[in-house]
Amino acid sequence: MSRTTVGAPGTPRRYAHSLWLLSARDLKVRYATSMLGYLWSVLDPLVMSLIYLMVFTFFFKKDVGAEPYIVYLIAGLLPWVWFNTSVSDFTRAFRKDAKLVRSTAIPRSIWINRIVLSKGVEFLCSLPVLALFVIINMLVETDPAKTAHVGWGLLLLPVAVIMQTALLVGLGMLVAPLCVMFTDLERTTALILRALFYATPVIYSVQNLPEPFQSILSFNPLTGIFMLYRSAFFPELLEMGPVLISAGMCAVFLALGSWAFRALERSLLKEL
Repeated sequence: MSRTTVGAPGTPRRYAHSLWLLSARDLKVRYATSMLGYLWSVLDPLVMSLIYLMVFTFFFKKDVGAEPYIVYLIAGLLPWVWFNTSVSDFTRAFRKDAKLVRSTAIPRSIWINRIVLSKGVEFLCSLPVLALFVIINMLVETDPAKTAHVGWGLLLLPVAVIMQTALLVGLGMLVAPLCVMFTDLERTTALILRALFYATPVIYSVQNLPEPFQSILSFNPLTGIFMLYRSAFFPELLEMGPVLISAGMCAVFLALGSWAFRALERSLLKEL
């Protein structure tokens, strides 16, 4: 691979080309030896959705989200899987390919962005599953109150994807180098992700929570992002307050991550 420097002519194109090659490699490695292939992208959120559907709809009969609940669940679980798997991989982003990181001259941020991109592609490839459940619900559900409806909120899907991408890139540039220098952070991150799942409106609706929990969860950047994802089917749940807070926090994490990565890059290379 040719040696490049940041700011050299053609660098953005070379960076994009290298980013795509590394991301495509990750996807090929993930699916090349798998019999199920693409199905692995949707199997985890699908199984989780069915479990939570059984627990809350048939066993406890709790009103924790909007109807149809299966559509509400999948619309939250798919972006959560993208977030969860990306952050988990950030903890091993540099140690996994330590030799390549040391021997190539491409910007080291590419090892973070390739994770965001490859997991993002998997997320986009899983969206047909959500569409399938929406269509099935429309065909079999006779109660209008429990029938999915696709509205103008579908236009906000790209906004949600951009915000989540910015959040993940910022978090990756914080988490990845710190996990190289402090190995215990890998297990700590796993614990934080478990707690964050329940502190994020994935299986429940923020509107079903009492105060002050609604206000507290507004400062979770994923809250506003998930509202945007779900606005295509549940526009009544969209609140601009949490969305604006999420947008601001995504920008802050991106700026903070960029600054921290530049400050830690030399120390990172010494530890590898």
